[in-house]
Amino acid sequence: MGLPLRATKASCVRATKASCVRGVVAGAVGALVLTTLGCQQTEGGQHPSGTRSSPARSSPHATTATSARSPSAVPPHATATSAPPRTIPSVRDFTPASGPGWRPGDTSRVVADLKGPLADEARMIAAELGLRTTSGPARRGDLSLALAPEQSGGAEAYTLKVAGGRARITGPADAGVFYGTRTVKQALRSGGRLPEGVIHDRPGRAQRGLNLDIARKFYPVGWIEARMREMADLKLNQLALHFSDDQGFRIQSTSHPEIVSSPHLTKDQVRQIVALGQRLHITVIPEIDSPGHLGAVIRAHPQLQLRNAGGTTFQGSVDISNPAAARIVDDLMREYAPLFPGRWWHLGADEYLALTVKDPQASFPKLAAAAKRKYGPSARVQDLVTGWLNDRARLARQLGKQPKAWNDGFFAGGVVQPAKYIEVEYWTGRLKETARQPQEYLKEGRKVVNLNDSFLYYVLGQPGGFTYPTGEGIYEDWSPAVLRGSTPVADKSLTGPDRILGARFAIWGDRPEAQTPAQVAQGIRLPLAALAQRVWDPGKPPLSWSGFTRLAERLGV
Repeated sequence: MGLPLRATKASCVRATKASCVRGVVAGAVGALVLTTLGCQQTEGGQHPSGTRSSPARSSPHATTATSARSPSAVPPHATATSAPPRTIPSVRDFTPASGPGWRPGDTSRVVADLKGPLADEARMIAAELGLRTTSGPARRGDLSLALAPEQSGGAEAYTLKVAGGRARITGPADAGVFYGTRTVKQALRSGGRLPEGVIHDRPGRAQRGLNLDIARKFYPVGWIEARMREMADLKLNQLALHFSDDQGFRIQSTSHPEIVSSPHLTKDQVRQIVALGQRLHITVIPEIDSPGHLGAVIRAHPQLQLRNAGGTTFQGSVDISNPAAARIVDDLMREYAPLFPGRWWHLGADEYLALTVKDPQASFPKLAAAAKRKYGPSARVQDLVTGWLNDRARLARQLGKQPKAWNDGFFAGGVVQPAKYIEVEYWTGRLKETARQPQEYLKEGRKVVNLNDSFLYYVLGQPGGFTYPTGEGIYEDWSPAVLRGSTPVADKSLTGPDRILGARFAIWGDRPEAQTPAQVAQGIRLPLAALAQRVWDPGKPPLSWSGFTRLAERLGV
């Protein structure tokens, strides 16, 4: 039930979860813990996490007990003022104290209400640390979890207090407590113990995650779940599945089985992925991209194919003047809404090819006529496309979802305006130099999510000028305000967490055979870790890039 523990030594990798953690901790007693203050400093002697540390003060609970008296104690000379734990992402606020800190011992337990909302979090961290769970009062040596609705910081915030030979995680909601357990797990890997003191931690941006194209390159359930476990350790909370495109439609359907490709995920497999996501506090977001990127649907329904006045077809784009096109997409949305119980629904809306020609009205007179019939004599093809987006967004809301769409599906100056409640997922820049600048969306009052294609797009085969992004580039040169290219939006009043909601790293399968799934997993490892750092902590990254990569290796993330 717990996440797999990846220790830093090959011998630990082969061991059981319990013996692995205890082996790391036991070794740390003689070497790691006794030198932990030194190893937790950067090249310049500052705390590597960049944590805002309050001045050191003596803790009334500090202890100098020997390991014979308590499984979590360390020798007396290791009770100097503590340093922040080394984690990815770094903790944001740490108040150090004098004391031995905490590490799991033979009699340590994870204590929580095992009939309450934190039961799963307790069992997961207990399995990872090789401990048993129990309800009731905590004692010396224990790690306890509890909800504290009065705490500030939001549902993903947590407080981790280490004092008196105990560690305690509290938070306003179960998500925050879960993230506290990720900090515990990483701190034990990096330093052999939790430092004495208090951590107050929370994310800088609400949306943090991975976008995965399974339509063009199919990934099996096990691969997806492995990435989700890695994401959870990095405190990432969204997995967007792009499962419909020209090359394939990859989830079982009962309303339109004729469009489903092989291989695909069964609905039971999707439920399995969603259930794991719920345990890991990762929301799985479905995307049916329309009215472009519907080639798999068109193959089964060729009458929906978009054609210009001369009969030329446009790959993946449906004729939106044909009501049957909307009916199929809406059928699928209604079918899949219960399968994906999370908050969001991605509508796609990018790259509708009718709008890529010089004069859409002349090239597509059927669409132009439909626009005028529906929206008046001044309406253009652009307005018909915007109306399609708004209609799908309205249905998403009726289904209880918050709609999202790619930024190049939002057009200015039309008779019909895109609904203000649709979240804008901004990606264009590298290949679409004429695309609207991100400032325009923000000035319109829209909420934006960052998927900057210069930094956050891992496009298999590197077509069209794309190159595989690096973790170093994200770590050194990107931030949530860098929505396009490498220059941040200048007006800081437009770039706060209430306007730019977060970011996702995206894997696209344009040339699916260019890399194996294992190569993809390795290629995204450091970029995903760098993204996690930048969306959790809004400050300058605390470590040098080389220090960050060494920490990532040590943590196994």
